[in-house]
Amino acid sequence: MKKQFLSVAAGVALMALVSSCGGSSDSASTSTDSSMTDTSMADTTMAMESGVEVGGALMVPSKNIVENAMGSSDHTTLVAAVKAAGLVETLSGTGPFTVFAPVNAAFDKLPAGTVDKLLKPEMKADLTKILTYHVVSGSYKAADLKDGMELTTVQGGKLKLTQKDGAWWVNDAKITIPDVISSNGVTFVIDSVLMPK
Repeated sequence: MKKQFLSVAAGVALMALVSSCGGSSDSASTSTDSSMTDTSMADTTMAMESGVEVGGALMVPSKNIVENAMGSSDHTTLVAAVKAAGLVETLSGTGPFTVFAPVNAAFDKLPAGTVDKLLKPEMKADLTKILTYHVVSGSYKAADLKDGMELTTVQGGKLKLTQKDGAWWVNDAKITIPDVISSNGVTFVIDSVLMPK
């Protein structure tokens, strides 16, 4: 009877310890409680992870650049273009990459019909050239930027960073949200599409 009572007491103490740790300790996360699914653990991790809100979604460091972009309602055109160009796998790779990501409104500034034309299969090479002009090898954060700095893109062209009126610009596009950290690099949200020369 005494043994049974001690076992129950130890079980209650263990449950209290797990609850007080919020399930975040290694011993709690390795428990095999059948009521806890992988999904609920992922949701708990997301809730505890901090990030930057872009397009109504939280961009978090545990997701890669493409996964984060897919959650943003402001980047549906960019995501469609990345898919059409066959760059999803590349931009989901280890990187690191720095991506200057135009919002949907940036694509809307282009002449009428430009986006539809670029998304056609026969325009894949041109689309790829434009998209890779928005990508730089390496991981740059706002703190790394210097006025007048030039970065070489994956496409081979140059991007010039300037600081004016308290804001950063890449070529003629304004950086509206800096330092969106992903598992394989950094994204800067921009208000215009960058066109290679």
